[in-house]
Amino acid sequence: MELIKEIYEKDIGYDGKNSENIYKLRKASRAIILNDLGEIALLYVSKNKYHKLPGGGIEADESIDIALNREVMEEVGTDIRVLGEVGVIIEYRDKFQQLQISYCYYTKAVGETSKPAFTDEEIDNGFLLKWVPLDKAIDILKNDMPDNYVGKFIRNRDLVFLNKTIEILNNIS
Repeated sequence: MELIKEIYEKDIGYDGKNSENIYKLRKASRAIILNDLGEIALLYVSKNKYHKLPGGGIEADESIDIALNREVMEEVGTDIRVLGEVGVIIEYRDKFQQLQISYCYYTKAVGETSKPAFTDEEIDNGFLLKWVPLDKAIDILKNDMPDNYVGKFIRNRDLVFLNKTIEILNNIS
């Protein structure tokens, strides 16, 4: 999978430095999910005023694809078929001494869609599922103003994934 970007604190408006360069690794899977109407799933984190792509952490005993399917079922309530790779983004979250690697795929929703099964933390953060056209999703994220550290990384990361997806889909057509 292609590495499409590395995101540092300077990219989100922070000057912090992890002088020890010690990071705890977190791997995550993300999905751009297309439905039959050509819309994609987008999660709104109302507590911190930003949107994000469905996905999350890969547990120790999981492969990327198993984690991807689990996260999508939990957050969107649908099964998916992977259509292709978008790419990898590495985030250096110095404040938490965390190195996050996100693997993103573009997918198609298949079968019936059920209600998301948000975790207590996601409920507390005010997660809401939306379906919007891909170009509108980009506009939404461009206009988001996350009020927290993690949200700023997520906004930056997911905008790159969305723009890369448009590039990929335009090359297919």
